[in-house]
Amino acid sequence: MRVLVVFYSMYGHVFQMAEAIVDGVKEVEGVEVELKKVRETISQEVLEKSGALKAQKAFEHVPEVSVDDLALADAIIFGTPTRFGNMAGQMRQFLDTTGSLWANDGLVGKVGSVFTCSATQHGGQETTITSFHTTLLHLGMIIVGLPYSYKGQLILDEIAGGSPYGASTISGPGKGERNPSENELSAARFQGKYVAEITKKLVGGGSG
Repeated sequence: MRVLVVFYSMYGHVFQMAEAIVDGVKEVEGVEVELKKVRETISQEVLEKSGALKAQKAFEHVPEVSVDDLALADAIIFGTPTRFGNMAGQMRQFLDTTGSLWANDGLVGKVGSVFTCSATQHGGQETTITSFHTTLLHLGMIIVGLPYSYKGQLILDEIAGGSPYGASTISGPGKGERNPSENELSAARFQGKYVAEITKKLVGGGSG
């Protein structure tokens, strides 16, 4: 059984969450996991001016995802920053190339899940994930979120991302000086493990 984690990250926050997702998947025996990134569409000049180019060196070794990679996976966990309450354009552009999979039912019955990052506490995390779900439903995927069995969603003593729709983090304004908290990373690990467990039940009939 294969789980594919696909992310786009500008300043590295979504990448950090993606690594935690991968760690969670690895906790489930018999499930393989692969991490891939969506192709960057912003010019190197603009990335350098924005300070993102330096941040992206942390994951320059991660291979770019292809449509064929999606077809080979049993579950796909997508990570994207918010852009005005929606997914980033880089992720949208990639998903818009999956028409052949849609036409051939190539993703029907596969598990799909989403995590995200916003600059502010109420920066569209939930709408980014739920609007992303619309695409996954059109592709015929089975959506898995982050259940309240992850008790980190119930804390009141710190500002933190996370909702029943999926794990999330808050980067802070500007160039995103705030890194994911341990609670947010734990939520990502929980989501990765949970998706892997659900996938194992659906594909292999395992007990999780």
